[in-house]
Amino acid sequence: MEIELWWLLALPLFFALGWLAARIDIKQVVHESRALPRSYLNGLNFLLNEQQDKAIDAFIEAVKIDPHTIELHFALGSLFRRRGETDRAIRMHQNLVDREDLTEEQRLQALSELGQDFLKAGLLDRAEAVFLKLRGTRLNDVALRYLLEIYQQEKDWAKAIEVAGALPDHESVLWRTEVANFHCELAAAALADSRPEQARRHIEQALAINPRCVRASLLLGDLLAAAGQDEAALEAWKKIGSQNPVYLALAAERVMEAYRRLGRVEQGHVLLRAWLQQHPSLDLLDEVFHWELKSRGGQAAYDLVREELRRNPTLLGLDKLLEAALISAPAEQRSDIELVKQLIHGHTRKVARYRCDACGFKARQFHWRCPACGGWETFPPKRTEEFDLGP
Repeated sequence: MEIELWWLLALPLFFALGWLAARIDIKQVVHESRALPRSYLNGLNFLLNEQQDKAIDAFIEAVKIDPHTIELHFALGSLFRRRGETDRAIRMHQNLVDREDLTEEQRLQALSELGQDFLKAGLLDRAEAVFLKLRGTRLNDVALRYLLEIYQQEKDWAKAIEVAGALPDHESVLWRTEVANFHCELAAAALADSRPEQARRHIEQALAINPRCVRASLLLGDLLAAAGQDEAALEAWKKIGSQNPVYLALAAERVMEAYRRLGRVEQGHVLLRAWLQQHPSLDLLDEVFHWELKSRGGQAAYDLVREELRRNPTLLGLDKLLEAALISAPAEQRSDIELVKQLIHGHTRKVARYRCDACGFKARQFHWRCPACGGWETFPPKRTEEFDLGP
């Protein structure tokens, strides 16, 4: 294949243009690096070595040398916030917001950073005001997510529902569990204030958003039971078995009370024992044991716990076994059994905890929302016995 003459002339030209472009780029990089304050480069070096204190000092020095370095102000403000120095972060980002030489994009970024500073400082009203300004801008979705966090902290569930509804479709689906719980919070408040119709509306909305919402079924049962509709309440509570059987322990006492009012305690016993057989848990065992002891006596309760201990050995089960044994034990053995029971009971109180599936936070009390990470329904009502074995 013959090479055209013009190709031979063009190749040196292309080479020369490439060499010239590279020289221009190198000169530009060298010029820009020389224009940066040395303290800025030192600050970057300290950041890479995870020396935040020294990095902050270096960046502050760089800002003094060149006050117009916008990105440096952003970096310094973020560092202050991460270190918990929210006052300094607020001043840094407020100064940026007040500057007249910022582009619209930089101003929006400065507002977003300022809102995060207020949120970190616990100034929720000021944070809300900032993020409301960002609605309708290119940072609208970011603002909505922070507003959701603010309204949850403030327990303003109506606003939280409104903001969640404004999220993009793909994000609103991810918030289905949370929004259903927002409605449940409003339903629980309505029930407490004797507003059953309003409570029912929120319960129905919760189930429409999330058909697997256990809390809504619990509240629906409570609403029906308060209206004297125990049969319908039982159906609502039984539905939890198909939604998430881990939560059956929360309905156990309610179910037995309803069966008692209906005069069918034995039927309730059978149901709870079936739940315990299929979904063993310390809380469910506790409830079944209570009713077994109350209606059938110590020996029946003892037999129940002994059977459960063989199938699922736990310290809490042993505690219940000793409680049942204490009732029917001869007088001369009771002091010894009582002593052992007190030792076991004291230890179970220390090790039996509810645990958040998301962050691992442990607590003695059940929570619908984890107090540590804020996750909804991440705190299953299933106590576990965790032991600290030491080093």
